[in-house]
Amino acid sequence: MLPASLQTLIDELSRLPGIGPKSAQRLAVHLLRSPHQRIKPLGEALLNLQDGLSFCEHCWHVAEQNAQCKICNDPHRDGSQICVVEEVLDVIAIEKTGHYKGLYHVLHGVLSPVDGITAEQLKIDELFRRVDNNLDIKELILATNPSLEGEATALYIQKHFADKNIKLTRIARGLPIGSDLEYADSATLQKALSHRTDF
Repeated sequence: MLPASLQTLIDELSRLPGIGPKSAQRLAVHLLRSPHQRIKPLGEALLNLQDGLSFCEHCWHVAEQNAQCKICNDPHRDGSQICVVEEVLDVIAIEKTGHYKGLYHVLHGVLSPVDGITAEQLKIDELFRRVDNNLDIKELILATNPSLEGEATALYIQKHFADKNIKLTRIARGLPIGSDLEYADSATLQKALSHRTDF
């Protein structure tokens, strides 16, 4: 019914999280009607996204190509604390509170045996090596989402450090069960960080 190029664009847009078939159609038609000078920068930005960015080799947050992220590179950050989060968007959410001044470690997901996601597919071993090889790290703040998978991931990490001299804390339960950090408001996140408890 639609030209192949338009249908391909709709199909690709609908694969993005949060975009269903109807939204994909609206976006595709909007782009079709947009002047070339508005579409070209979008296309270039998409093409250059992975060429210009990579992940920080220390914390796995987004960084410029082959560089440390801005947070790891900031000498004013507290290197004795590492906040362990599931995704890059969680770092952004916590940073918006302006309350946390330590470093991060992004796991890029959570353990989920049902979906076939194991520790080897995440950045958990990198976390273990980072902490085991750095005596300056005194506290791990486990800030995985309060979901079944988030709790399982936090427990997995806790077991590794159970007999080691490092403080493990869990962000407070200011977040409803089943929610994601990226959707929480700044006040709730600030309260959750301020009232974290031993894990």
